[in-house]
Amino acid sequence: MIRVVVDSIRVSLLTQSRVVVLRETEGNRYLPIWIGQFEADAIAMAIQGHEPQRPMTHDLLKAAIGELDGFVRQIYINDIRDNTFFARILIDQAGRTIELDARPSDAIALAERVQAPIFVADHVLEQAGVLFDEEEQAGETATSPPPSGEPVTEETSTENEPELNEDSLSIFRNFINTLDLDDRDRPSEKS
Repeated sequence: MIRVVVDSIRVSLLTQSRVVVLRETEGNRYLPIWIGQFEADAIAMAIQGHEPQRPMTHDLLKAAIGELDGFVRQIYINDIRDNTFFARILIDQAGRTIELDARPSDAIALAERVQAPIFVADHVLEQAGVLFDEEEQAGETATSPPPSGEPVTEETSTENEPELNEDSLSIFRNFINTLDLDDRDRPSEKS
């Protein structure tokens, strides 16, 4: 398993589809997963530290796990089949481990709320990951998360960031060129 963090949440200007982009912590591969609008909002809220007035589904799950004296040890995206991603939530509770099947977006939203690590199976990252080489990395400064490790989302301030130029945009141009935007062939999570 390979540890990843949420790098960003992107919105397609053409289709308004959302993509959560995971980045491996010890490498230069990214894993884009197409998700729904509500799931993207749930992840973004957790990343930004927003507390809803009333608990959302992921907040309810967090509270239920805590009330049952459990904690989320980790989540991992364990498979991709027929262009659909699958995830597992590992919960430690009263000396035993409970594994729950989940959509990746729900697992990520929960992990962000409880500060649990996120992992991806090697074969999933090999099959669906996007590798950026060192030449492309040279322009990555403008889009990298802050040194604190806090993920960058569209709402993150761009104050003090370097000006974007053709070199810094090449990493995203190459990423977009690898995407197959035909809904039938697009890797997504299972609904």
